[in-house]
Amino acid sequence: MNGRRRFDPERRLLIRTRRRITVQIAGGFTLVLALMGAMVYYVTVNGQDVAARRDLFVAARSASITQPPPCMWLFELGGGTVRRSPGSPDRLPVRAFMDLVAADGRPRVEVAEVGGLTYLIRTQRRDDVVVQAVMDLRFRIADRERLLSTLGAAELAGLLAALLIGQVLAGRAIAPLGEALDRQRRFTADVSHELRTPLTRLHVRAQLTARHLRRGSEPLLAVGDVDQLAAGIGQLGEVIEDLLLSTQLRRRLQPFGPVDLAALTEELATAEAGRAEQRGVTIEVRKGPGEHVVRGARSALRRVISALLDNALRHAREGGDIWMTLRSGPEWVQLSVRDDGVGLDPRDGEHLFARHVGKPHQGGLGIGLALVSEVVDAHGGTVGVDGRPGAGATFTIRLPAHPGGDGAPRSPRIRLPQQVRNRAHRKTRVPVPEYGEGRP
Repeated sequence: MNGRRRFDPERRLLIRTRRRITVQIAGGFTLVLALMGAMVYYVTVNGQDVAARRDLFVAARSASITQPPPCMWLFELGGGTVRRSPGSPDRLPVRAFMDLVAADGRPRVEVAEVGGLTYLIRTQRRDDVVVQAVMDLRFRIADRERLLSTLGAAELAGLLAALLIGQVLAGRAIAPLGEALDRQRRFTADVSHELRTPLTRLHVRAQLTARHLRRGSEPLLAVGDVDQLAAGIGQLGEVIEDLLLSTQLRRRLQPFGPVDLAALTEELATAEAGRAEQRGVTIEVRKGPGEHVVRGARSALRRVISALLDNALRHAREGGDIWMTLRSGPEWVQLSVRDDGVGLDPRDGEHLFARHVGKPHQGGLGIGLALVSEVVDAHGGTVGVDGRPGAGATFTIRLPAHPGGDGAPRSPRIRLPQQVRNRAHRKTRVPVPEYGEGRP
């Protein structure tokens, strides 16, 4: 069942198109070769015929009967007697041609088969006798046959070469079409992935808002939930408008500017709070000293952080923790997203950022991490992963800092309020190191 190949009409269309282009190119190339071969054969045969007729004319007009040119014999009819060249075949001359010329005096050139051999015969008057010059065509016919064989072999070799050339040219011709189909599939995959997370977030937030309203919670709390819904809808609109971001980033169609990575991280952590609360997961944002401003596209970096946080939420254990740690240096800003979930095999690290990679643990990785890698790379940054089975995973991105930053003060640590309430009802855990890369 798994070995059965999936039906792919687009790929089959490409294969058929490539075959058609190959056949067309090979057919055109072969036709050109055939026309050239026909021209060579015609010119060669016509040249042989003209040369043979000219040689016969010269021989019949002035050659000695006792010393004829090579491959020729001369015969004279005078006074009813026929004289012949030494060594001439017994079945020659053709007396009927000589009698006709003797009767009307008009020269005749004929191709005749005598005794199973083909001869070119010229019969004409010379003074008071009738002269017949005969040329044996067996060698010229053999040359023509060899020429035909050579042209046929060349045509076959040309056909094979044309098929190979056609295959290469067809592959190059349809390569843009194949890339277009790949981009179409990629676009579809991006749409499904990019819309899934914000829609899930909005659905959870709507459920929480409805629950608070049914319980008669404080109006301010409901207003806050509605504000989160409005913000989430706005972000969803940005995602829809930015679905072609990967291509835009490569072409630098979207302007880069200063982006506060810390503020963006806090914004997304707050947006995911309701979803995290449903699973009892605590999201903590930790910020080191200094400014955390990078140069990039805000909507693109929001997608990066959203994908990393979404991945952590899907793999964090029930009642677990997610730590989002920010650090900055003179030339870079680093964001690490850690979870205490199922973890991963370190050997799978290099494959996690490939599209449609096999899922090494429950929940899968989707294509979000592939988008993370593409966007970070387009920003001139790096992305890495560390972890081990059963001990969670850490995804780290490092981006170039924006010169000068934005000068806004930063608090050292933030914990979402609703998660403080959840944490009070759970048993105490070992504290997480403030900026360590290890596991709690």
